[in-house]
Amino acid sequence: MTATSLGVEVLRLETVDSTNAEARRRAEAGETGPLWIIARRQTAGRGRRGRAWETGAGNLAATLLTTTWKPPAEAAEIAFVAALAVADLALMQVADVLVRLKWPNDVLVDGRKVSGVLIESGLRSDGRLWLAVGVGVNLKSAPVAADRPATTLTDHLRADVAAPLAPDAALEALARAFDARLAAWETYGFEPIRTAWAARADLGRACQVRLDQETLEGVAEALEADGALRLRLSNGSVRRITAGDVFFPGEVK
Repeated sequence: MTATSLGVEVLRLETVDSTNAEARRRAEAGETGPLWIIARRQTAGRGRRGRAWETGAGNLAATLLTTTWKPPAEAAEIAFVAALAVADLALMQVADVLVRLKWPNDVLVDGRKVSGVLIESGLRSDGRLWLAVGVGVNLKSAPVAADRPATTLTDHLRADVAAPLAPDAALEALARAFDARLAAWETYGFEPIRTAWAARADLGRACQVRLDQETLEGVAEALEADGALRLRLSNGSVRRITAGDVFFPGEVK
């Protein structure tokens, strides 16, 4: 193992089934972290809702293993912390106007998905939760069979950026950004995270929300205090979305 510039340990793997699976194995064996796990290749990468996640050459696939005393409902807010940290990473290389967030934790560049976040957790014997915060970022290559339009940071480099970040450098930058966002969350709670997320999110737009048993059409109105999406339907009523997939015009398949 090595350490990031923050002093957090990093486990670098050539190949693994998934970095989240490795984090789970280590958590269930008693490891607490904080530990970043990065792999050059995943043979069974996973995204939200059980989807496969393709890690192309030169991309970032990493998971932070950590623990928290927060109850599960509050601990789930770390997904928004992670999305903001990935946006911070993107802003190092991409114009501010291009970087947007979509509920719950997708990072978009020029309207296309550049990153995904997967949070998994479990209860430890001491009462804490272990958290595996999985992050995949398309640094240099986009997936061929994405469930929605995808892009890479390399495709949108600012003129003042000489070269795209390699995975190890991207992890260092992500770890720094995540540490700052995590400190704000742990010190002040969800409100500053919610405010920062909403400021960069595509709210106020018409969208389609696909749930397990139904599909809704409406306007993504706001991020509520508990992280739910407030969806305003055409009849004026409001639905609170706590799990589902949001599609904006141009993404719907």
